[in-house]
Amino acid sequence: MTSTPPRQDHETLWDLIKDIKFGMLTHRHGDGSLQSHPLTTQNQSIDENSTLYFFISKKGEMASSLGHDANVNVAYADTSDDNYVSIAGKATLSDDQATTERLFNTFTKAWFPGGVNDPDLQLVEVKITHAEYWNAKDSKVTQLFKMAKSAVTGDRPKDMSEHKEVPVS
Repeated sequence: MTSTPPRQDHETLWDLIKDIKFGMLTHRHGDGSLQSHPLTTQNQSIDENSTLYFFISKKGEMASSLGHDANVNVAYADTSDDNYVSIAGKATLSDDQATTERLFNTFTKAWFPGGVNDPDLQLVEVKITHAEYWNAKDSKVTQLFKMAKSAVTGDRPKDMSEHKEVPVS
């Protein structure tokens, strides 16, 4: 694996997720089960360290779980354009005040009324270790035509989307 993905892969990942309001962050619960939570990605772009940022409650179960098992997945879905992204990473509970101040915004204040110094505010950094995406290349009409043709011919649809794995370390 390379230490960073090619710049184009970074840009494609960001282009696919930047307009999706929520990512579903999946973590391991204390009882061993997997649980997902909708969280807003706070980034303005994917930085050179391949890190995504989220805000959570320090008092919530997720903060406790992430402290015990840092392995997470963040899934993004843009069903209107048939684009999907799955990101595996390592989550860290961070006390980086400069990053918190840089990322904090009006919408975050709705959940943390004390602002950047709210005692319940916790920054989560997810260092991307692997990403995978499915990016539809055709219009919905073309996709439906290909599926209908496949139903008639019995052949699997071809070239429905670009699928790529983006290893990151």
